[in-house]
Amino acid sequence: MEDKLVSYGGQAVIEGVMMRGRKTYALAMRAPNGTISTKVELLGGIYKSGVVKIPFLRGLIMLWDSLGLGMRALTDSANLQSGEEEKLEGPALYLTLGLTILVAIGIFFLAPAGVGWLSERFLHWNAWWSNLLEGVLRLLLLLGYIWAIGFAPDIARVFAYHGAEHKTINAYEAGADLTPASVAKYSVEHPRCGTAFLLTLMIMSLFFFTILGPLPFSWRLISRVVMIPVLAGIAYEYLRWTANHLDLSFVRLIVKPNLALQHMTTREPDEKMLEVAINAFQSMRKAELETQIN
Repeated sequence: MEDKLVSYGGQAVIEGVMMRGRKTYALAMRAPNGTISTKVELLGGIYKSGVVKIPFLRGLIMLWDSLGLGMRALTDSANLQSGEEEKLEGPALYLTLGLTILVAIGIFFLAPAGVGWLSERFLHWNAWWSNLLEGVLRLLLLLGYIWAIGFAPDIARVFAYHGAEHKTINAYEAGADLTPASVAKYSVEHPRCGTAFLLTLMIMSLFFFTILGPLPFSWRLISRVVMIPVLAGIAYEYLRWTANHLDLSFVRLIVKPNLALQHMTTREPDEKMLEVAINAFQSMRKAELETQIN
């Protein structure tokens, strides 16, 4: 079937899963009363434009839009659990998204750059070693953050829904029946995972910023911020290429670190979680087919 070639994606939310297709997305959530609540909507016009076909640029656009879509899905799932009707959209959504990105840049890029500069100034390390220290620290911060938040019970459940999302997509791509018993047999790993993107971005930044060599402190900070979109675009294309060439043995080898890291952001889901993920996927697929007919 032609649509088996479509690269579907998704995201775990609070007690639920969001599945995204080419034109629609579906959000399925386990309500406090035990029922499954489902929301299906059309994706924004950006997904239909020619811009998403331009290599490197498409990664940045899709990443920004996916972050916004993910935050709306998280808000919807939180509202369902709390019984509130708060909405995160428009200027409030993008302000929240922008502040979140700024904090992440400060913690994972600027702070390690500052530590690297201090090692040059006070420990008299050369620029190459200080840049390497910066990159290693950045990677350790990411791994430490993921490891630490996994101990929170609520986050652990989100990670389990993340596992359910991966298992469902893997089962679909393998042509298996989408039942909890069938889907449960599949892996929690998936080559297009956002966790894989983060690790790829951090490793690429480690190598790139190391070879930049010595820079004044101000230019060091500026370079870290300016190059994030460039490295993100490259990381997106790398993941896209590797996901499409898993038939090659060396590709399966180089993606092993990305797949291994996913065991920190996924957990084995229970049957009820699998039911939610399957519901989200089937609702999205039904909406996709309806848009083709109309």
